[in-house]
Amino acid sequence: MSGFGQDDGFYSGGYADSQNQNTNPEVAYGQQAYGDYGQGHEQQFGQFDYTQQGYGGDSNYAAPQGGLNPTILTPDTSQSFTAPPAGDGYEDEPPLMEELGINFDHIVQKTLAVLNPLKPAEHMIMQDADLAGPFVFCLAFGASLMLSGKLHFGYIYGIGVVGCVAMYCLLNMMSMTGVSAGCTISVLGYCLLPMTILSFSSVVLSLQGLVGILLTGLTVLWCSVSASKLFVSALEMDHQQLLVAYPCALVYGVFALLTVF
Repeated sequence: MSGFGQDDGFYSGGYADSQNQNTNPEVAYGQQAYGDYGQGHEQQFGQFDYTQQGYGGDSNYAAPQGGLNPTILTPDTSQSFTAPPAGDGYEDEPPLMEELGINFDHIVQKTLAVLNPLKPAEHMIMQDADLAGPFVFCLAFGASLMLSGKLHFGYIYGIGVVGCVAMYCLLNMMSMTGVSAGCTISVLGYCLLPMTILSFSSVVLSLQGLVGILLTGLTVLWCSVSASKLFVSALEMDHQQLLVAYPCALVYGVFALLTVF
């Protein structure tokens, strides 16, 4: 029994020594390396000085106060704000109608020049190829025909395009300076105003009698004289108004047929 007890103590002591001392060289090397790594980082952590004025050994770099850079999150009040120039405000911008190319003064002057065929037109006014007035007069002419039960917007558009193209080609062959398509459309459209007045009068009057024929003839003459006057004034075609008035009368004669019939 005593021998068995001694053997038991021997084995228990040996097992304890094997727990305290690891005989595996790889495990022992790992424990030693880990211990050296932890001790080295603890030494570096303890030796780092946070009171330094610079980072990375640079003494010229000043650490930010308060932990954050105030120039990133807060506005810089050291620089004074300069106001924009006085000419950049909305008050100095041109009106919207002027930016769109709509001049009411020229529209009124052209309309008065059409209503008074005997009054000479200014050359500078006719250089403005305004299309706002012709667009309004064409819509008014179609609306007046619609009041008489005639839906002829397609005919008005077709005759207007053919007439403008024909007059554009003819005037470019007759004049020395030439004419633009915008000026041709503008003049023919403005001179459609007398025909629009005749179309509104057809709502209450019959144009198929003698009085209606006379009114229609006078209206065609009125439109052709006004258009030829404006073309001659714009293109400086002296003594050629009758030559220009004849094709204009043909164009407005077709509009008159739409109005009467």
